[in-house]
Amino acid sequence: MSAPLAPRALYEEVAERLRQRIFNRELEPGSWIDELKLCAELGISRTPLREALKVLASEGLVTMRVRRGAYVTEMSERDVREAYQLLSLLESDAAAQVARQGSDADLAELTALHEVLEASLPDRERFFAANERFHLRIIELDGNRWRLQFITDLRRVMKLNRHHSLFMQGRLQDSLQEHRDILHALLQRDPDTVARLMRLHFEHGLKATGHTAPAAPSTQ
Repeated sequence: MSAPLAPRALYEEVAERLRQRIFNRELEPGSWIDELKLCAELGISRTPLREALKVLASEGLVTMRVRRGAYVTEMSERDVREAYQLLSLLESDAAAQVARQGSDADLAELTALHEVLEASLPDRERFFAANERFHLRIIELDGNRWRLQFITDLRRVMKLNRHHSLFMQGRLQDSLQEHRDILHALLQRDPDTVARLMRLHFEHGLKATGHTAPAAPSTQ
C-alpha cells in the first residue's frame, strides 16, 4: 500500500492565513510585512513564514525586495487596466464557447448561480462572492484548463485593487443588469452577443474604477 498523505505543510497553512489577511485588508496593499511580528502572532519560526511569502510572491500578492523584505503588492493604474483587458479577452471568449457548446444542464446551473447573485443584494460581500462564482463557473464549463489558471491568478491579484469597480455608487445594480443580459444571451445560445456583452461588462467595470482603456492609435 502507498504511504498515507502527509498533513498540509505548515508553510501552506501560513500562506493561506496571510492570503486571507490580504484579501480582508488586514494587510493593506503597499504595506510592509513585519516578519518578526507575524512569527510571534502565529507562533512559528521565520522559515515557514518565508516559504509562505515565496508562495504569495509567485501568486503576485506579495512583492519581495532585496534587503528590504516583503510588501503586499500594490496595483498601479496600468496594472488595473491591463488586468481588466486580459480578463475581458479571456472571459468573453469562454462565455461564447459555453453559449455554443454548453449543455442544458450547464445553462441551468448558470441560471441558478445568477439567482443567487440576484438574491445577494444589498449585501456587498455576498454579491462579490456570487459574482466571482458565476464568472468562474463559466470558465470551468468552457473546460480550458490554461484559461482557468490564468483567470484564477488574475482574479486573485485583482482583489488587491484599492478601487474595486463594484465599490462605486450604483455599480452593483449596473453590474447585476449586465449579468442579466449576459445570462439571457447564454440561454439564447448567441455566442457573438455573449462575447460582446462580456467585453462591455469589463469595460464598464474598468471605467467604474476611475481608469479607462488607452485610446486606439489613429489610422489617419
